[in-house]
Formats: sequence, structure tokens, C-alpha cells
Amino acid sequence: MSSFDVVIIGSGPGGYVSAIRCAQLGFKTAIIEKYSTLGGTCLNVGCIPSKALLASSHHYEELQHFADHGIEVSGKVQVNLEKMIARKQAVVDQTSGGVKFLMDKNKITVFEGLGSFEDATHVKVTKADGSSEVIEGKNIIIATGSKPSTLPFIKLDKERVITSTEALKLPEVPKHLIIIGGGVIGIELGQVYLRLGAQVSVIEFLDRIIPGMDAGLSKELTKVLKKQGMKFYTSHKVKEVTRKGKNVTVVADDAKGNTITFDGDYCLVAVGRRPYTDGLNADKAGVKVT
Repeated sequence: MSSFDVVIIGSGPGGYVSAIRCAQLGFKTAIIEKYSTLGGTCLNVGCIPSKALLASSHHYEELQHFADHGIEVSGKVQVNLEKMIARKQAVVDQTSGGVKFLMDKNKITVFEGLGSFEDATHVKVTKADGSSEVIEGKNIIIATGSKPSTLPFIKLDKERVITSTEALKLPEVPKHLIIIGGGVIGIELGQVYLRLGAQVSVIEFLDRIIPGMDAGLSKELTKVLKKQGMKFYTSHKVKEVTRKGKNVTVVADDAKGNTITFDGDYCLVAVGRRPYTDGLNADKAGVKVT
């Protein structure tokens, strides 16, 4: 059995930075990652890829107005979504590869598989092929991050009714993207596809978008995005989401109790994120999860 001073479960920004610091302090360190790439949500399906798509869509949007500056581009400006997403993936691969380089440089042992506690000092690593091994850690850091949340009555098929993960690799620009949730994730991805030509409708339960941030920011962002063509339905409670073929229907009640129906071809569920502790068996380590 391999034994370490520190074992870290999860290789996102919380996990890999911890691993590097522990190694620098002279601890024999290991990191366990469920997926084949390091970096967690942020690097693979969160901050980095969404910013890459925002940058690409911003260039496309700016190009539409070059003629105003006396810069003429011959021919029609078109979006090659496949190429745009391929560039995004290249950025992700480079960033994730950088984390792998840092693990090697700092002599951190990487285990690929799902980490679950056997007891307070032993972690079982179950690999994709079903095989497993147990490693020992005098100290163990839980850095398992989060997963997209949903609502109890919504069935995520990950094709038309999607989370942010699928929104980063759509096969086409939606005709009408319905977004449930006006937080940072929904607004960010909504702006990407708005710029690329989609009609975007944002349904938010509270009375303003980005409700977790300053009201002043919310007011300004609403003004800017409305001017760009994004539509907002605040103080709306979603009560049903159904899919039939390529069509998705969302039913919601407004503040007065009136029922509103939205029809689109994609529905992005962006109602926040939940702690990812599936299969962790934290109770075996004496960790109480509330």
C-alpha cells in the first residue's frame, strides 16, 4: 500500500494548489482525480472554457461594427461554431496540461479514479475499468468541488435540456435559448450565444439578475444586455419543462400568478451548483455532512 503525508481528493483550483504547496513544504503528496484531465470544473467545464467562448463571441460581435470605423471586411462574416469550440478545447487542454506539468515538477503522485474513504486515513481509488487500490494518507484534504444543480421536476437529458457543461459544446447556435436562472453562469453563457445570433430569454425566480451581487451591478448589466437584445423575466417561478423532439417548452408563473409559456430549441438550467460528494463516503472518515 502506498503511503503519503498528504492525500488530496480533487484536482480543481482548491486541490492542485494545495498539492503544490504541500509538496513545496516537503510533504510526500498525492492527488486523486476522477476524470482523465486535471484542473476540475474551473479549468475543464467552467471559468476557462466559458471565458474562451466569451472572447471568441466578442471578436465576432466587434467585427460586425468594423465598417463604422472605416474598416471593410469583404464577404459575409460567419460563425464557425465547430472551430470556435475546438479553439476553446485547445485552451482547456493547454491549461490542464499546465497543471499536469506542475504535478510532475513538484513530484506529486497523481491517481486517476474516484476517491472514497475507507476510514480516516485510508482512501480507496476506483478506476474507470472497475479496478481499485487503497492508499494511506496521514492528512487528507477534501477538494471535490461542485456539480450543476437542477430542480426536482426537471429532467436533464443533456441534449436539449442542458447544464453549463453541455452549453460549452453545443453542435449549433440555438434559435431560442431559454435560460432558467439569472446568475453569473446563465448570464455569461447567454451572452455568448446572444452574440452569435440566438434569441435568449432568461427566467429568474428573484426580482433581478445576478442576485448574489450588488444591486447596482445588476441594474447596469440588465441595461447593457437588454440593449443587446437579451430578454429578462424576473420574479418568475418555473414549474414545468418538457421536450418534444427538437422543441423545449418551459412553463412559469409571473409575480401576479399568470402562467407564461416559453418555446425554444434549447433550455439551459443554471440554478446554481451543489457540493459534489457522491461516493465520497465521508462518514467513514468521521466527517459529518449537513
